[in-house]
Amino acid sequence: MTTLPGIADIHAAASRLSGLIVETPLLESPALNERFGGRILFKPETLQRTGSFKFRGAYNKLSSLSPQERSRGVVAFSSGNHAQGVAASAAMFGVKAVIAMPADAPAMKIGNVRAMGAEVVPFDRFRDDRMSVVRPYIDKGMVLVPPFDDPAIIAGQGTIGLELTRQAKALGVDLDAVVIPCGGGGLTSGISIAVKDGSPRTDVWAVEPEHFDDTRRSLAAGAPVANEPGYSSICDAILTAQPGEITFEINRRNLAGAIAVSDKATAQAVRDAMAYLKLVVEPGGCVALAALSSGEIELSGKCVAVVLSGGNVDFGTYAEIMAAA
Repeated sequence: MTTLPGIADIHAAASRLSGLIVETPLLESPALNERFGGRILFKPETLQRTGSFKFRGAYNKLSSLSPQERSRGVVAFSSGNHAQGVAASAAMFGVKAVIAMPADAPAMKIGNVRAMGAEVVPFDRFRDDRMSVVRPYIDKGMVLVPPFDDPAIIAGQGTIGLELTRQAKALGVDLDAVVIPCGGGGLTSGISIAVKDGSPRTDVWAVEPEHFDDTRRSLAAGAPVANEPGYSSICDAILTAQPGEITFEINRRNLAGAIAVSDKATAQAVRDAMAYLKLVVEPGGCVALAALSSGEIELSGKCVAVVLSGGNVDFGTYAEIMAAA
C-alpha cells in the first residue's frame, strides 16, 4: 500500500496553499443551536475558491508534481467539484487539463470547468468505467489527478482540519465532534488526521447519502465494499462506487462512525442552510447538516463542527429544493 499521509504532509500542504485559499470561517446560528441543544459551528467551504473544498487537494497534488510531469498535462475524472479544482489549479500552473465528467453532471459545474480552460470529456456515470475513459490520456503521458485516493489530495483536504482546530481554540471551545460529508473519503480522512492530532478526544463522523453509504458499510465489514448499482441521489458530488484503499485505511483508524441520510433529510438541510446561515449549499455538501437530525450523534450540551463542503448547485435544482419546503 502507498504510504499513508500524516500531519507533517498536511502542514506542508498548508504552506503551499498559503495565500491562495480562503481560510473559511466558523459560523453559527442561535436558532440551530437551540434546535439541536448544543453549539454547532459550521465550516462553509462553499466560500472556498471554485466553490468547494476540492481546490485544496488539487492544487497540492499539482504542486507535488515535477515541472516535467506538469508539462505533460493532467487528466482527471469528476462529477464537478474536483473537476473545477483541477481545472483552476492547472490554469494557475499553465498546464493542459482534460477532465472526464458525467454527462448528467450539473451544467454549472461543466460550464465552470470549460471556462477555466480545461477540456471536458463526457461519459455515462452508470454505464462507463471512469478509468477506461481517461486511460487513453494517461497512455499519452498525461498525469492522473485522482479525486480522493492519493496522499497529496488527502493532505490538501486535511488543511481544513488544521483550520478547524485552530479556529475552535481561538473561540475557547473544545470540539466534541466534527461531522463531514463523505464520497470517496478524501475529505474525511484528511480532516481526521488533522483533528486527531490537534484534538485527540474529538469524534470524527462521515456522512453519506442512502444507498451510497459504502464507507459506513465498509467500516462495519472491516474492508472496502462497493455500493449496489441501480440507485440515484440528489447528492451528485459524493456518489462514489466504493472507498479508496488509502482513505479507507485512514478512516478505519480515525472515524467514530459513518451515517447515511435520505435525500429528503438532505433537501431539508439545504433549506436550513439558506434560512439560518444564508448560505447556498449543494445537496452533497449539506449531508453533514442533515445528519444532525439523525439522532446518531450526541448533540445535547456538546460543541460540534459541521463541514459544508460545496455550493455548486444548478439554479433549477436549487429552486426545486426550495419550492418543496
